[in-house]
Amino acid sequence: MTERDLLVDCLRRLNRTQVAYMLTGSMASNYWGVPRTTHDLDFVVQLPPTSIATVVAAFRDDFHVDEAAIREAYRPPHQFNALDNRSALKVDFWMLRPDPFEREMFARRVSATLFGEPAHIATVEDVVLHKLYWNKITPSERQLGDAAGVIAVQRVKLDLAYLHHWADQLQVAAALDDLLAGRIRPKHT
Repeated sequence: MTERDLLVDCLRRLNRTQVAYMLTGSMASNYWGVPRTTHDLDFVVQLPPTSIATVVAAFRDDFHVDEAAIREAYRPPHQFNALDNRSALKVDFWMLRPDPFEREMFARRVSATLFGEPAHIATVEDVVLHKLYWNKITPSERQLGDAAGVIAVQRVKLDLAYLHHWADQLQVAAALDDLLAGRIRPKHT
């Protein structure tokens, strides 16, 4: 199973559950920017406790998913995962937290079609901001490269006022300025 196959499979499963979700991480930056290989998928989910059994049932057949781990995800670090038994690739699910940026990001998600499947994905601006925020928490050339790849492809379509507003709030304004000035460049894969 390839990363693409895994993405399509997960989108189908999530769409059947009717759980509100958003694709983020490297697959979202691949969609908006310069693609690179990745070894996992990242989704933000708005998962009421009453839908836990639905998610477990949707992923049970081909994934290792632990219901107790999902219940634990309502507490920090607000994350659980599903391990694909066919490929050993990992799917990370992040619970939507009451953080203002996360709420705004989730509310702004857009509908797209990825490899023939309907999907909800973070906006281009939110992917950049999220990558910069994660780079602040755990510095990584990959995060910066992904953000630079999105900027390189989407520069003329960016909502700069939104980017600057949230970059200030997230304390990543200097990194955003470096991206916009071309001082951080995408990696080519």
